[in-house]
Amino acid sequence: MNKLLIFFTAILCINLSAQSRGKDYSNILKSKSIYEINAFLRDAHPDDPRRSVLKPRVMEMMKEYIKDAKPGDIKVKQMQDWLAMLKRRPSTKISFDEMNAIIKQKQIAKYQKELQVGQAAVVYTPSNPKNVYVAAAAFTTTTVAAIPDAEASEFNMLMAENPSEHKNKTVKILNSLFDNDPNAKECIVMIENKSDCNIIVRIEGVGTTKYRLPVPSHGDNSIVVEKGDYLFTSIVCGAQYASQKTIQKPLMVALGSSAKK
Repeated sequence: MNKLLIFFTAILCINLSAQSRGKDYSNILKSKSIYEINAFLRDAHPDDPRRSVLKPRVMEMMKEYIKDAKPGDIKVKQMQDWLAMLKRRPSTKISFDEMNAIIKQKQIAKYQKELQVGQAAVVYTPSNPKNVYVAAAAFTTTTVAAIPDAEASEFNMLMAENPSEHKNKTVKILNSLFDNDPNAKECIVMIENKSDCNIIVRIEGVGTTKYRLPVPSHGDNSIVVEKGDYLFTSIVCGAQYASQKTIQKPLMVALGSSAKK
C-alpha cells in the first residue's frame, strides 16, 4: 500500500512539474511524435515510470525514420545524434557546460578551416545603405518607419580584412579557444546574429579600450578582448541594443530577429 501511495505521489509531482512549464504530457503514452516524446524525456522526472516505455519506443521510431528517409534529408543527422545520446543517457538533454563545449568545438573547426584556406569561411551579403524598416513604437506593429543603414560602409570595411590581418586574428582566436588558463588576461567573445541585417557590435571598456565586431546576418563572429567591464551596443535592423557585461570567461551573446526589407 505504501509503495502504491509513493507511486501515485510521484506521478502527481511529475504532472505538476510539467504543467508548471506549460507542457501537458498527460497523454504522452499515446503520442506518435518523435519530437514530443523526445521533449518529454528531457523534461520528465528521472523516476517517471513512463520513461521505461517511451525511451525504447522513440529510439525505434528514430531508427525507422532513418531507414525510410529520402537521400539528403537533413533530419537524419539529428536523429543519428539523438540515438547516440539515448544509448548513453536517459535523454537528449545536455548541460550548459556540454553546450559550451559543443560551441567551442564548432568555433575551433571554423577557424582552423579559415586558417587553412587563408580567408574567412563565412559567406555573407555586403551591406548597402538601403532603408531598414523598424516598428515606430513598441506598442504597435502596424506603423513602421524607414531609416537608412548608416553603418553599411563601416561594416563592409571591417569585413574586408587583408590576408595578413585575417591570419593574425584567426591565430589569436584559436589560441584563446585552446587556452584554459583562468589567469589569462584575455578571453574570447562570440556574437551570434539571428537577425536579417548585418550588424556591428561595439564593445567599449574603460578609457580608450574599444572593439568593433562586424557580424553578418544569420551568422556569427568572434573577437578576443581583455577581461573587464564593457558596454555592448549595436543597431539591429534599426533597433538599438545596449547591455553592460562583465567579461571574466568566454562569452556568447545572441542578438535579435528584426527584419530588413
